[in-house]
Amino acid sequence: MNNFIQNYEIILKHLQSLNVSFDSFLQIRKPKLSNLELISMNLTAEFMGIHSECQLFRDIQNTFLDGLIERSVYNRRRRSMFSQIEKLRCVLARAFNEFEDAFIIDSMPLEICKNARATRSKICRDVEYAQPTKGYCAAQKSYYFGYKLHGICSLSGVFQSIDITPASIHDIHMLKDVKMTYSKCTLLGDMGYLSAEIQLNLFETVQINLQTPMRKNQLDYVEQPYVFKKGRKRIETLFSQMCDQFRIRENFAKTFVGFKTRIISKITAITLIQHLNKFVFNRPINNLKVNLA
Repeated sequence: MNNFIQNYEIILKHLQSLNVSFDSFLQIRKPKLSNLELISMNLTAEFMGIHSECQLFRDIQNTFLDGLIERSVYNRRRRSMFSQIEKLRCVLARAFNEFEDAFIIDSMPLEICKNARATRSKICRDVEYAQPTKGYCAAQKSYYFGYKLHGICSLSGVFQSIDITPASIHDIHMLKDVKMTYSKCTLLGDMGYLSAEIQLNLFETVQINLQTPMRKNQLDYVEQPYVFKKGRKRIETLFSQMCDQFRIRENFAKTFVGFKTRIISKITAITLIQHLNKFVFNRPINNLKVNLA
């Protein structure tokens, strides 16, 4: 990949063209680095796989970014702009869903520490409403300690909405929130979302057609059509890219605010690269690890 400054300038120029307004904080002195420039710096680091802030500030040494902001100030400002980064992600995602009427829902585990350290770990213990818990991952057939990332993406692989819950929260509870933002569409899920009662409720209230595979020991078992199985693989591929290319499961945060900011930054970086691929470079949107310049 090209150097940091080249990627940063391309990303900053593209974000400026979107005309997204970011709330400014009340400060006596105007910061040398604006909110948009700081977000561009953050997303560039995530795109290039720079997961350490110390490494990030080594990479910008002897560039025009060097000296504009201190590392500790960068860290505090980045965490305080969680809502601004999420706002940017929503703006980018809306550009893809003009004619979308089918979406995929799934979840993935986000481990913060090993099970042996769970009882004495102080990571993400700073807030009462989002304490990490012990959960079970059916795909890996193992228990883990931390959180669960719930995502709804389009068939093309663009995240439309995301949420983070403690690991013990069952996937099926997320369907209660789907009614608030989606209607008149098809929703593809795995067996974790299998519930005849909720399936009927979604269809009667907001006309959402929830399609999930049936268990083989169910009465009147019918195999799910291949087209639904193939469509659901899109989000599984996206999760794999997040783990392998963006290393989303490697946690360096100590507070929940830092943890969720890190997760939303990675997902926003993915959506940004998809947006650049489609509207600037005219190439397949899911080529996430490619040169920007």
